[in-house]
Amino acid sequence: MRCLVRRVSCAAVRVEDELVGKIGQGLLVYLGVQAGDPSEDVDWLIKKLIGLRLFSDSDGKMNESLPDEGGILVISQFTLLGSLKKGYRPSFNRAAEPAEAKRLYQEFLSKLRTERNGMVAQGAFGEHMRIEAMDDGPVSIWLDSRQKAY
Repeated sequence: MRCLVRRVSCAAVRVEDELVGKIGQGLLVYLGVQAGDPSEDVDWLIKKLIGLRLFSDSDGKMNESLPDEGGILVISQFTLLGSLKKGYRPSFNRAAEPAEAKRLYQEFLSKLRTERNGMVAQGAFGEHMRIEAMDDGPVSIWLDSRQKAY
């Protein structure tokens, strides 16, 4: 699994002009599921995500994790698994099949909601979405369950 995590002042997602999810200050998380990803990767990513110290302390240093009142907006994005090895057109053959990706995406959401007492919004799996975000920083971090040394 691969995540792009962005610190935001606010973010929202729409499907066909209908607002389906929004947050205030928090994290915008793009999640891509790779073929063969085990369920254990969900637990690793959530632990890492919850523990990320991307928010400023009283000295202005990034030393605080997501505040209790902060939100998380999760968007499925298979294009995070794109490869340009063979030219200019991306190949997405590393991405999980849609049924498996959806299962792990839903497992990720369910476990994350348990950890965050429901403070998690989401996009619509497999749909074309419009995402609006006001980056705070900017601060963007990659998490990859196959490269845990990040």
